Amino acid sequence: MIFSDEELLNPVKQSIEKVRPYLLRDGGDIQIIKIQDGKVYVQLQGACKSCPSSTITLKNKIQHQLQMDIHPEIEVIKVEEE
Repeated sequence: MIFSDEELLNPVKQSIEKVRPYLLRDGGDIQIIKIQDGKVYVQLQGACKSCPSSTITLKNKIQHQLQMDIHPEIEVIKVEEE
């Protein structure tokens, strides 16, 4: 990947803002936990947290958007609440 983890933060935030309205409409949201080794660790919140479709949302909406906007190899990993 051509970006450092620090350089990815702003582009990731901008890209996530494109999908956030879909999450909010369904009563959910997303929080970036960290970016490490080109992987974006996120926590789904609200209705998205317990939704059976959350994995599909994560890969088909969020990861796809990041791959289109930033880099095709970027990966999104769901972090569960402790």
